[in-house]
Amino acid sequence: MHSRTLYLFSSAAPPVFDVARVIEEAQADGWDVCLGLTPTAARWLAHSLDGLAALTGHPVRWDYSLPGEPAVWPEADAVVVAPATFDTVNQWALGLTGKWLVGVVAEGIGKGLPMAVMPCVNSAYVAHPQFERSIETLRGAGVRVVYGEGGFVPHEPGLGNPETYPWRAALDAVADVAGRGLPPVG
Repeated sequence: MHSRTLYLFSSAAPPVFDVARVIEEAQADGWDVCLGLTPTAARWLAHSLDGLAALTGHPVRWDYSLPGEPAVWPEADAVVVAPATFDTVNQWALGLTGKWLVGVVAEGIGKGLPMAVMPCVNSAYVAHPQFERSIETLRGAGVRVVYGEGGFVPHEPGLGNPETYPWRAALDAVADVAGRGLPPVG
């Protein structure tokens, strides 16, 4: 069986602690998963990075390579960014590529990569006028935004429950934008 490669990119939001289960779910869907993190998410998961690398069969990435270093991942067939924090969503929409993860997805727009993003923000962040502008910018650039009914719905500050984060909606969205032509599992 030939798997298609999914870059699973996660920011530092509480649902990131469930990323191993999500990797397994994506693998069951037929994806070869490469895990990329923001630097803060990598720090949060520092104790499990080796295990996550073993689970995916690829090193976990969170920083730019040095010039001339060989690629350590296969090319992506699709990218899903979840959970995507307020910071990550806005940096991506504004093209601010100081973080490796944001650089990859910003370039991915220009490459025409199938991409989906599912925010993880509270209602106070959503009230900031830049957030909706950023969501619309990403939608306008062809990114599938999994936000609102059927996706992530913001919660009041301090009342988020990582167990209710709708990971399946993110995986379904990226499979949809990648064209449901995944090979059969097994």
